[in-house]
Amino acid sequence: MTGHERWATLAVLAAMALVVLDTGLMNVALPTIGHALRADAASIMLVVSSYQAALLAGLLPAAHLAERFGARSMFIAGVALFSAASIAAACGGSLPMLVTARIFQGFGGSTVMALGIALLRTSLGNERLGAAIAWNALTVALCSAAAPIAGAAILTAAQWPWLFLGKLPVALVALAAATALPRSERSRSNIDLLSITLHTLTAGSVVAAAQFAVTRPATAVVLAVVAATSAALLFRRNASLDQPLVPLDLLELRAFRRAVLASVCCFAGQTAGLLALPLHLQLNLHRPVLTAGLVLVCWPMGVAAASPVANRLARRMAEPVLCATGAVLLASGLIWTVLFPAQPNLWSFLLGALLGGVGFGLFQVPNNRRMFLSAPAERSAATGGLQGSARLAGQTTGALVLSVLLACSPATTAIATTLIFASICAAVAALVSAYPTPSRPQLECCRVIPFESYLRGDLR
Repeated sequence: MTGHERWATLAVLAAMALVVLDTGLMNVALPTIGHALRADAASIMLVVSSYQAALLAGLLPAAHLAERFGARSMFIAGVALFSAASIAAACGGSLPMLVTARIFQGFGGSTVMALGIALLRTSLGNERLGAAIAWNALTVALCSAAAPIAGAAILTAAQWPWLFLGKLPVALVALAAATALPRSERSRSNIDLLSITLHTLTAGSVVAAAQFAVTRPATAVVLAVVAATSAALLFRRNASLDQPLVPLDLLELRAFRRAVLASVCCFAGQTAGLLALPLHLQLNLHRPVLTAGLVLVCWPMGVAAASPVANRLARRMAEPVLCATGAVLLASGLIWTVLFPAQPNLWSFLLGALLGGVGFGLFQVPNNRRMFLSAPAERSAATGGLQGSARLAGQTTGALVLSVLLACSPATTAIATTLIFASICAAVAALVSAYPTPSRPQLECCRVIPFESYLRGDLR
C-alpha cells in the first residue's frame, strides 16, 4: 500500500469513527443532557430522532451531489459540517439549539456514511475492496464497543459539552488525511432539487411516524400517508431520469437488489436483538445492569473478530454462501437467548451475544462487497447512499417493532417476541443471500427502467 493509499484509508476510517462514536456517546449521555437542560424524557429524545431523520434524509442526496461535485469534495464538506455542528452543539445552552445542531450533524454524518466505502473503492481498487470493507466494519465495531465506556469516562470527569468537543481531534485527523483522497470525475447533470425535497419529506415523515407510532397513533398514520405519497411521487419522477436520486437503475440487477434486501433484513434483526437483549436480561431474568453491559460488549467484539476473517474467507468461498452462513449464525445467537432456561449462567449469554456478533461480521463484509461490485465503479457514490439507506431502514424497523410490541403486550411477551422476530429477520437474510442469482452483463444495471415496470413487478 502506497503512502497516499494509507492516508486515504485513514481519512475514511477516522471519519467513520467520528460518526459512530457520536452515536454511542449520545446513547449514554441522554439522561445527563436532559437533566442539565431541564428537558423531560420525551423532549430529550429529539436529540436522537432529529439526528436520525437528518441522517436518513441526507444519504441519497449526498450521493447525488457527489456525482455532480465529486465524492472527495463532498466528503471533506461533510466532515467539516459535522465538526462545525459539534462545536455548535457544545456551545448550545438550550434544547432547541442542541436539536438544530444535531440536524446539521446528521447531514454531515450522512455524507461520511454514503461516500466512505465508495472512496475506499476508488482509492484501493476492486481487488482490495473486501479488505477495505473489513477495516471499515472493524472500525465501526470497535468504536461501538468503546463509545459507552468513553462516554461514561467523559461525563465522570467533565460536563456534557465535552462529549462533542472531545471528538474534534479525530475530525482534524480525518480532514488532514482527506487531502490524499483521489479526485473523481464529475457529471454535468443538474441538481434535482425536486427529488431532494421529496426524499427529505419522505425520510422526515418516516422517522416522525416511527416516533409517534406508540404515543400518538393517529398522527403516525397521517405521517405515514404523507411518506407514502411523497415516496410514490419520488419514484415516479426518478424512473425517467438518467442519473436519478434514488438509483432505480441499480436495483434492476438481481445480485445488487438481493444484497440490499438482505442488508435491510439483517440490520432489522441485529437492531431488534440488541435492543431487546438487555431488556430480557434485566426485566425478564432480573440480572444486574453490569451483566447486560458485559453481554452487549461481546456483540461488537464478535463483529470485530469476524470482519477480517470474513474478508479472507470471501476469497475462497462464494459470497452468497458466506453471507448465508453469517446470517444463520446471527439467527442462532438471537434464538439462543429465547430458548434459555429460567436461570442460565452468564457464560451462556456471553456465548449467544458473541455468536450473534460473529454471524453479523461474517454477513456484513461479503454482502457489502457484493453490493459494490455488482454496480459500475462510476455509480459507487449512489451505491453507498443506497447501502446506508438500507442499513437505516433495517435499524428503524427493528426499533419500531420493539416499541409497538412493548406498547401492545406485557413486557415479557414483547421482549421474547422481538427476539424471535429478530432471528426470523436474520433467517430471511440468509435465504435471500443464498438464493441463486443468474449472471448478467454488468452494464444492464445502468439503463433506465420505466416506472410502469415497477408497478407490474417486471424486474427480471
